[in-house]
Amino acid sequence: MLYWLLKNFVLGPLILTLFRPWVVGRENVPASGPVIFASNHVSFIDSVILPAVLDRRMSFLAKSDYFTGRGLKGWATKTFFNAIGQLPIDRSGGKASEASLRTGLQVLARGEQLGIYPEGTRSPDGKLYRGRTGIARMVLEGRVVVVPVAMVGTRDVQQIGQKFPKFKRVGVVFGKPLDFSRFEGLETDRFILRSVTDEIMHELRGLSRQEYEDVYATSVKERATSARESVMRERRTAAGR
Repeated sequence: MLYWLLKNFVLGPLILTLFRPWVVGRENVPASGPVIFASNHVSFIDSVILPAVLDRRMSFLAKSDYFTGRGLKGWATKTFFNAIGQLPIDRSGGKASEASLRTGLQVLARGEQLGIYPEGTRSPDGKLYRGRTGIARMVLEGRVVVVPVAMVGTRDVQQIGQKFPKFKRVGVVFGKPLDFSRFEGLETDRFILRSVTDEIMHELRGLSRQEYEDVYATSVKERATSARESVMRERRTAAGR
């Protein structure tokens, strides 16, 4: 109930008014049945813009950190993310990743729409990075089609670390649905999973026209963090001399 209230009367109309999203390929969006939307991820507001331009309810797999905060701020954040259809997932791997897979499959089993960011995290610099194979497992086990989605201009509206967005027009481009039924029963074959994931990323690259790097975005972020920490250590050492 809260989801539809926000979408139709509060947050949805506000998003459509402030960002005036233009849409290309709306005919590629299935009118019914389960579907996975595989999107690039360049801004926090991607998770708000995409559901706003879709008619049916949409759920996103979101990092569990958004749901574990304490105090009034933590409660408000958790309530907000639950209200807009975000589902908490643990990215630590192993059993946590399996639980995330099951959560997504439950959404699809209800015939609903599920949004996934194959890169696993926001792009640190606007480039498109290597996709994680978890989306391929979900596609093959759920036996659903994938609609690639390119978010355009959202990074110019709100970059990482920017608290408040700028009110600029953004775009959403829906690609043609991808059918991977030819790989049915091969969801445990890691080569097939990589092939499916790479095909999805190839489509995203064509839709978004982003520069592509065949490395994981998390690796890029880790290297950047390590470099910053190294600089800080050197500064502290120099200051102590």
